[in-house]
Amino acid sequence: MTLLATLNAQAEEGLSTEVGNPWVNIAIFLIFVAITLFAVLRASKKTKTATDFYAGGRSFTGTQNGTAIAGDYLSAASFLGIVGAIAIYGYDGFLYSIGFLVAWLVALLLVAEMLRNTGKFTMADVLSFRLRQRPVRIAAATSTLAISVFYLLAQMAGAGALVSLLLGIDSGIGQSLVIAVVGILMIFYVFIGGMKGTTWVQIIKATLLLIGVGIMSVWLLALFGFNFSAIMGEAASVAGTTDILDPGQQYGESTLTKMDFISLGLALVLGTAGLPHVLMRFYTVPTAKEARKSVVWAIWLIGGFYLCTLVLGFGAAAIVGPEAIKNAPGGENSAAPLLAYELGGSLLLAVIAAVAFATILAVVAGLTITASASFAHDIYGQVIKKGKLDTKGEMRAGRATVVVVGLLAILGGIGAQGQNVAFLVALAFAVAASANLPTIIYSLFWKGFTTRGALWSMYGGLGSSIGLILVSPVLWGAESSFFPDADLALYPLTNPGIVSIPLSFLLGWIGSKTSKVAEDVSKQAEMEVRSLTGVGAEEATDH
Repeated sequence: MTLLATLNAQAEEGLSTEVGNPWVNIAIFLIFVAITLFAVLRASKKTKTATDFYAGGRSFTGTQNGTAIAGDYLSAASFLGIVGAIAIYGYDGFLYSIGFLVAWLVALLLVAEMLRNTGKFTMADVLSFRLRQRPVRIAAATSTLAISVFYLLAQMAGAGALVSLLLGIDSGIGQSLVIAVVGILMIFYVFIGGMKGTTWVQIIKATLLLIGVGIMSVWLLALFGFNFSAIMGEAASVAGTTDILDPGQQYGESTLTKMDFISLGLALVLGTAGLPHVLMRFYTVPTAKEARKSVVWAIWLIGGFYLCTLVLGFGAAAIVGPEAIKNAPGGENSAAPLLAYELGGSLLLAVIAAVAFATILAVVAGLTITASASFAHDIYGQVIKKGKLDTKGEMRAGRATVVVVGLLAILGGIGAQGQNVAFLVALAFAVAASANLPTIIYSLFWKGFTTRGALWSMYGGLGSSIGLILVSPVLWGAESSFFPDADLALYPLTNPGIVSIPLSFLLGWIGSKTSKVAEDVSKQAEMEVRSLTGVGAEEATDH
């Protein structure tokens, strides 16, 4: 009996539709949780200062940090969402992989080294360096928290989809409980281990993910005589059409969908350089040279991974079939686990599922520590306490923020169940590219940039991107919308980037040109020298 027939028969008989052996799945989950908890508890013994909690004591090498960046970046969207998107939409699904990878070149060439030279713990340190501290820090912290929560929705939705497939939990209540457990575990990781614990979880997870994906890719290629064309041909045969090999399945049907693709591409390529949890990783290394090394190392790891998603996506279409994927619990997000089950049975499924689960936990932990640093360091420490907060007080505020953000993530993840996680992450990228990237670029490269320009750019980009999402088919009227029965969409595209990103750049320019308050020229000169040479950077990072 085929996997599709098995799933359909189980559904018709009212049985749970788990794939594999739930007890094996749970056992391997628990083994991973035990390993990562050991790493977190060990790291917690060395987490004594704010620098330890937020930046891991700046003790990681470029290779370690590059692996952790890959762990942070290769989220549930990359593993579950992209493989599913390629399996269903073929060529158009692979566009996510291309966008995510090309985005790293932007991060490497424009921001990595300069941010490390200029900043301390957070993106707001950079943006407020040469501008007025209070308003800019509040704006930067607001955008960081908004982006982190958006990104967390995708990871939590992925957790619900994955575990519902593995444990046969079809009910909304059951999936909600799974999301709550993931959230509580993540809160514990970050609360206890801080950035050191989070980084080691990410290194472990990235290593396991790359090994697991590599094994599956080689296995698949071996089945087809190491002929990728044969895999694509079989995928087209199973789908019953060669359309899966052609552009336009998801974004080529009309002018509107083509514009949506341009909007998605802008968001993916420009979003990485504005993602606060990725930018924060540059502060965990001791020097700017190691920050550069981190990004180069991450590019190799991430590039190899995305090549594998092409094999896995078309392999899932060829072996599992698009219909079986669509009908499984978790929908598109179930493609990679279902492929693992077809290749190696319950054991390989459990291992790959544990890796996917690890992926979610690690990324969620990274996002949470970023949100914690943003509020505790920027808002509480620098704005409310005006820089007079001691390191213990800042860590207390950070840990309290971890709990609040974790609870918000749990509630948001419950509401986002059933959405493709790659799609949800693309929205987070659009918000990051709109709210953060223009201000970062202007701050680093334009002497005429002012506080008013920064505020207009950040608030304008953040407000326009989220506002357009709230009145788009993401929420209203479409079959995959949060509210499919209410057609209240005013903005026709599913991604806001094509409007909100240029608008944010424009607002930053207009705000700066119309500003009547002169900025500190000496600070501008100091920032330029520091960002380009690193002179004075080490003194600035002492806490």
